[in-house]
Amino acid sequence: MSQAGLLYPDDSSIKNLHEKLTKAAQDLNMPDRHLRRLLNSPGRFPDFSLGIDGFFMDFSRQRLDENALSLLRESQTLSNALKKFSEMTQGKVVNPTENRAALHTAARGTGPSPLLFKDMDVKAQMQQVNEQIEQFCLSVHEGKISSASGKPFTQAVVIGIGGSYLGCEFVYQALAGADRKMDLLFLPNVDIDNFARVIECIDKETTLWIVISKSYTTTETMANLNQVSTWLKDQGVSPKDHMVTITAKGSPGDNPDTPVLASFHMFDFIGGRYSVSSAVGGLPLSLALGYDVFKRFLDGCRIMDTHVLESPQEKNIALTAALISIWNILYMGYPAQAIIPYASRLSRLSPHVQQLYMESLGKSVSPEGKLLSRPAGTIIFGEPGTNAQHSFFQLAHQGNAFPIDFIGVKSPGYAGIQAMSKGVTNHQELWANLLAQAGALALGRNSDDPARNFDGNRPSTIITIDNLEPESVGMLLSFYEARTVLEGFILGVNPFDQFGVELGKVMAGDIRKEMAARNQNPSYTFACESKTDNFYLDLLFRK
Repeated sequence: MSQAGLLYPDDSSIKNLHEKLTKAAQDLNMPDRHLRRLLNSPGRFPDFSLGIDGFFMDFSRQRLDENALSLLRESQTLSNALKKFSEMTQGKVVNPTENRAALHTAARGTGPSPLLFKDMDVKAQMQQVNEQIEQFCLSVHEGKISSASGKPFTQAVVIGIGGSYLGCEFVYQALAGADRKMDLLFLPNVDIDNFARVIECIDKETTLWIVISKSYTTTETMANLNQVSTWLKDQGVSPKDHMVTITAKGSPGDNPDTPVLASFHMFDFIGGRYSVSSAVGGLPLSLALGYDVFKRFLDGCRIMDTHVLESPQEKNIALTAALISIWNILYMGYPAQAIIPYASRLSRLSPHVQQLYMESLGKSVSPEGKLLSRPAGTIIFGEPGTNAQHSFFQLAHQGNAFPIDFIGVKSPGYAGIQAMSKGVTNHQELWANLLAQAGALALGRNSDDPARNFDGNRPSTIITIDNLEPESVGMLLSFYEARTVLEGFILGVNPFDQFGVELGKVMAGDIRKEMAARNQNPSYTFACESKTDNFYLDLLFRK
């Protein structure tokens, strides 16, 4: 599938559009186009906001006008982004460099039924895995599947890195108010102190270990698995009686000769960073919160999927967010984007979107291997509000500007007693800060004291969800997935491969061999190609 787009223009229409967008950005950089004036224009709020039941996006504080927005929508038309998104949900190959489909949406029931890919009914296969998850979790919760000591499992630890844990961790923390059936911990980092912290928090006799790796060869995950297995044996606990795997069919983790309590399949048409709605998130979340909660989360994902598929571009929330992101990066020249949820339970949203976005769009070539006109993607970072205000908002207001997604939740998860401070509740105070920050960034404030002058004209979007129930969290996750995919299609990059992570892994393998040689022979002289690496290895092994 051709991925021609704004960064890989293969025809005059796209080149001409790029020139028009560049001119529109120049116009909006004029002093008389400050956000103070844009916000006062008639109909600004209704014309620059979109919503569906349970999800609302206000982009009236973006440095956009109707002309720029209309031109950006042309980029969607020329790149066929919405058509490609639809084809993605139908099982077409949208990852040409790996000859794969991208069917994370099918994991929540989006797309036609049956949904065939390589003679496989994708939905039927994933439904079979979900039924296996439901039955396994029910057996664990009822004590029919128990630990080697006969005690019920009370905790679970996810051994996995990157997409094998980030999305799941975000959803788990976001749904922390649900009735918890088991505590869920995460062991992603190969750092031994990550392991040490985990074992400090668990009961070895009642902990279930969930190993997540598609190939079952991921170096960090396998190192942590070996560390956990060694520790369990030292503690007199049989690893096979306390472990389950989530892996590709036929991988080393799906080997009957290496028995575990259960093995659940993941598929090569779902990339790690898009996998939380598959078994990768389904098993841990169902163990921790119950399968019914996971199903409700999937329902929320499907609601947003359906909106993206069925809404025209003028009403399409995720598409509009993708267009705004492109505008801010390519034409307004902002160096980064921040995601600031004003809800502590959404604290792991930013790290999840970091991987989702930066691994998907951090590219320098088209799917056909042609150099882009400039590297794609930007830096994504974030921290919950109001913490962020006391961390990096000095830069946000008076340093190098960057656009911000402010995320507000109408109803907090906590329903207990709420004190009043200065006449408002904590939740109202939270919202006062969210609205004030968005307003201050946009409007600024003039002062005769240069140190106290605020230029304003700094863009932001306010996204609101109704609550922190599973459906709302699912909609939020699916929104950022769809936004990322559509942005990739419009730019002309493949949002589903990630070859950029490979070189460091290869080089680590060479260094690892040097370390192993010294472990076997204390007199071995390091022979890395880099003398600097030899210096650090000598330092590491020095007694």
